[in-house]
Amino acid sequence: MSDWWVVQTEAQREHVARLLLMRLGFTTYAPRIKVRGRIAQLFPTYLFVGATDRFYPILWTNGVIRLLMAGDRPARLASSIVTAIHNRERDGFVKLPAPQRRLKPGQKVRIISGSFQGQIGLYEGMSGRDRERVLLELLGQSVPVELPANHIVPLPVAFSPRLRY
Repeated sequence: MSDWWVVQTEAQREHVARLLLMRLGFTTYAPRIKVRGRIAQLFPTYLFVGATDRFYPILWTNGVIRLLMAGDRPARLASSIVTAIHNRERDGFVKLPAPQRRLKPGQKVRIISGSFQGQIGLYEGMSGRDRERVLLELLGQSVPVELPANHIVPLPVAFSPRLRY
């Protein structure tokens, strides 16, 4: 297949739009994933349509909101991108890489922005989505502080300031 187009669909209507486009003779691809046992779209409200010489029927298909455009023509997505996604499929579902935990509980970290910038503490773990819990020594006691994940960085193992926790 040559290039692909990207179609935005109504929420929860990707499947309907895809079936209707296939009835019109278009090649479609809507990658899916499994999340905690549930089936979900990898790109909710979006699907890929194989580029052809006609695109107006797509615009008038039930469930389609729009076709992503570049000027007066549909924007093209290289087939290599769609192929790379398709190659990650196992049993019909895209296998995403496991998230890499860059920090371990008890590891020393430096706060690089925010109110506590420059402080060094001990990583305690995640406290919510994109939030990290760090123990800081403040006023002679250990205080847990929640920070955005991008506000802390691990310290090299060789770095060893005196921390009493």
